Amino acid sequence: MTGSRGRIAALVSLALVLCAALAPAASRAEEQVSAEDMNKSNNPLNPAPTFNLQDYYTPSIYGSDRSTNDILPRGAWVLPSGKPIKPPQIIRLTVPISTRPNANGGSTTGLGDINLLDILILGKSGALTYGAGPLLTMPTASDDVLGTGKWQIGVAGTAVNVSQMGVVAGLLQWQASFAGDGNRSDVNTLTFQPLLIHNLKDGLYLRSTAVWSFDLKNSHYYIPLGIGAGKVLESGTKTLNAFLEPQWTIAHDVDGYPKFTLFFGLNTTFGK
Repeated sequence: MTGSRGRIAALVSLALVLCAALAPAASRAEEQVSAEDMNKSNNPLNPAPTFNLQDYYTPSIYGSDRSTNDILPRGAWVLPSGKPIKPPQIIRLTVPISTRPNANGGSTTGLGDINLLDILILGKSGALTYGAGPLLTMPTASDDVLGTGKWQIGVAGTAVNVSQMGVVAGLLQWQASFAGDGNRSDVNTLTFQPLLIHNLKDGLYLRSTAVWSFDLKNSHYYIPLGIGAGKVLESGTKTLNAFLEPQWTIAHDVDGYPKFTLFFGLNTTFGK
């Protein structure tokens, strides 16, 4: 799938999926959604299976008027405490469908590099929960412009504080290439995602979750700021969390990074 038609089709498809998923819960919107349920839906260390369908759409990037898009189907499941690994684990798999400008003046859409993250829940102190673990990025991209061509390994660490007011969290990830296409550049990146959630009434909340990115190999950086809102709905044994978060770049040092990104999606948590 190439060009703007492919990008538009991907966005429309995601919008239709979000509408279809929210429809069964719409009739239940009058039910009270507790702060606890809202926090569980927004807590990256909530020990429950989840499926997220998210999209990052960037209308233009610095140095070009070309657009990019990333659809992120993401599933997470929990491995309970046991042997030989005592702490419970949250395994998260992300399979991106990306759109990038190509050398022909058009765009290419296809599979990006798949990421696997394993967070061990290491402890809890009051309202604070923390964890860490390994991550792996695989060079699965269907086209060179959609991935790095490198196997990457690294570590991630996160801390989450939960209260009636909402969720305050941070996710730090570092990864570097260790194998892959010898003709492609090595990779050494650090990302940090501050996650700020402020609960309102009736399942509504405010959010800011933009990911800061640092290219350690080339000494480049990109820092966006997001301000958005979301709605949590109960649907049987599932909790649905739909959101929209515009993100503006407030600092960068090289072309190629987004000027503005529209981040939206639907997160589904299974079980109570």
